[in-house]
Amino acid sequence: MARMESRAVPPSVMSEREGKYLTFILADEEYGIGILKVREIIGMMNITPVPQTPHFVKGVINLRGQVIPVIDLRLKFGMPALDYSERTSIIVVEAEGAMGKVQIGIVVDSVSEVVNIKGEDIEDTPTFGSRVETDYILGMAKMGGRVKILLDIDKVLTEGEMRALEGV
Repeated sequence: MARMESRAVPPSVMSEREGKYLTFILADEEYGIGILKVREIIGMMNITPVPQTPHFVKGVINLRGQVIPVIDLRLKFGMPALDYSERTSIIVVEAEGAMGKVQIGIVVDSVSEVVNIKGEDIEDTPTFGSRVETDYILGMAKMGGRVKILLDIDKVLTEGEMRALEGV
């Protein structure tokens, strides 16, 4: 079993992570994204597939005249695909890419709530060894006996993946 270590984070970073998060469910686990990155939440809609994109890119949607690429977060994280239901949602986020800000839709199983998380309730991301990439995890929020995985939406996609989406 891999040894887990915790990276030390100064108090200034703890307070930077403090704030409001939109929480959502993926495969029975709770995740959160900083509310300032969220543009809107919409129900599932028709997604137009785009050929020769990575397997987790579902395609694009037309949202009030703007074409927005949509990724399935389950597939991006290597989870099994799931049939979409009435609770499946698309969270439109604004991520920072190599060419500036880009809006991306992320498909999640369901949206939970907006919560205020204190800096002292956010633990550092454990390291799972050098082969496991966890840069996209901002921290682990301890709330009510459960853990919510807080995502840094700017790092969920690699630079190459962001460039590919910016070109869609």
